[in-house]
Amino acid sequence: MLEAYIRSRLEEKKILLMTHIVIGYPSLDASYEIVRAMVAAGVDLMELQIPFSEPIADGPVILKANQASLAAGTTVAACLDFARRAAAEFKIPFLLMTYYNILFKYGVPAFAQAMARGNLRGAIVPDLPPEEGREYLDAMGAHGLAPIFIFAPTSPDERMRRIAEHAKGFVYCVARKGVTGQQTDFTQDLRLYLSRCRQATRLPLALGFGVKDKADIDFLTGQVEIAVIGTQTIRVVEEKGIAAVGDFIGGLR
Repeated sequence: MLEAYIRSRLEEKKILLMTHIVIGYPSLDASYEIVRAMVAAGVDLMELQIPFSEPIADGPVILKANQASLAAGTTVAACLDFARRAAAEFKIPFLLMTYYNILFKYGVPAFAQAMARGNLRGAIVPDLPPEEGREYLDAMGAHGLAPIFIFAPTSPDERMRRIAEHAKGFVYCVARKGVTGQQTDFTQDLRLYLSRCRQATRLPLALGFGVKDKADIDFLTGQVEIAVIGTQTIRVVEEKGIAAVGDFIGGLR
């Protein structure tokens, strides 16, 4: 179980790191080398994004990566094969992240079955609310996969509790309104929001959207179980190359 893995890792670390890549950016081979570098640097779990033409939760950096990957011809089948190879080679949990149109076109039960066959642990589908996800929840449950749901600062307490009833593994808390990659203020307001998240669920909490350096990780330590690094790793690759990924990840601890 994903939750059991997280709690086991927390016996050794105060906070876990989850990274995010867009499969196929800057190429399939390059993105696999990024995964390799991240695992070697001590990442605890990873979300692999299947590119989509309209990634509504993503800011300009990840949007560009999605578009470039699609333009290069990356397919859903290639992404599933990529994820399967990564899960077989590297002994950390891998999750898929994408948008519901991908699952709908592929076939939700078939998608969950493909994930299970590839030894993936769960999925993040940010545009699928649990009220509209009965088929998805049933398919994920049938294969022991974790559906990761999202809390937002605008979520009322009752809404958080309702979402938590369907979540498995952990809950992803977005740090602010808006899309990925924008500036996040790590302040008392964020502490209060995370306190509300904590009251809504017993699952581990992950915090993403704007986490970019060690100071942010230090702020989150003791408040959440997982810090999520997404846009910043893509910036590192674009500005300094794949060789810089390991040092960047290592410097977050």
